[in-house]
Order: sequence, then C-alpha cells, then structure tokens
Amino acid sequence: MKIIYIDLDGVIADFITAIENHPLRNQAPYDIHPDTIPNIFLNLGTIPGAFDAVNTLLDDNRFEIYFLSTAPWNNTSAWTDKRIWLENLFGNKINRRLILTHRKDLLKGDVLIDDRPNNGAEHFQGKILEFASTEFPDWGSILKELEQE
Repeated sequence: MKIIYIDLDGVIADFITAIENHPLRNQAPYDIHPDTIPNIFLNLGTIPGAFDAVNTLLDDNRFEIYFLSTAPWNNTSAWTDKRIWLENLFGNKINRRLILTHRKDLLKGDVLIDDRPNNGAEHFQGKILEFASTEFPDWGSILKELEQE
C-alpha cells in the first residue's frame, strides 16, 4: 500500500479566496499576515475537483491517505480549525489522518501532493506531485498520475 500525503491549503482548501474576501483582510496585522485572521481556516471553500478526487483516493485500498499541512505558529486556533474543517468535509474517513508540521521532509511516504515547495516539501524523499503546476494543473491530472502508481 502506498502512503500519500495531501497538502490542504491550495490543494484541497481554497485559502486564497477566503483571505481575499475576508472583511479583516485589509486591517493590521492581517494585511501582512492573513493566515492569522481568527478562524480563517474553519470555513474555507474547496479547490475545484478536490472533494470528489480525495474521496476517490480515500476509498482506494491501494493507498493510505494522510493530510499534511503547516499551521501558522501565531494562530493556534488554525490547528484545531484545520482538523474540524477536514472532518466536516470528509467525516470519519479522516480520523487520525491529519499531520501538522513545519518539516514535511521528515515524513516517510511514497507521494506528496503539494502546491508549493515550502516547509521541507522540496526535500520530501518520495515523489512530489506539484498541484496547479503545468504538469499537474488539476485534480484530474493528479488522479491520472496516481492511477499509474
């Protein structure tokens, strides 16, 4: 069974739209650090195709799926909010499958789906599928690649 890590923000969760539309976005200190807006991670929309694609992966017995995210250190509510958001979206399927870390390179696994090479993602030892890149622009292309795994 292959271990697949899926990043949240920008891959499943539409964080950009949430911060662009938030009423506190242009007020200090949130204008500089929008990821510290209270409860910003609790009510995010989803990236197109993410919900169905992730459910497909969760139901595929060839893969063991974990959600991997970096929560802002100065917004501790984000840690809980990310877990609640994920559970509200996928239910009990994600029980004990969320990993919050600032060092994604320390995890062992086969595939990391991430939209940015930050927080150690660029040094992940397995295969990296860069979401929203030219090669993997959407969830359809990610699923097609994983089908070949």
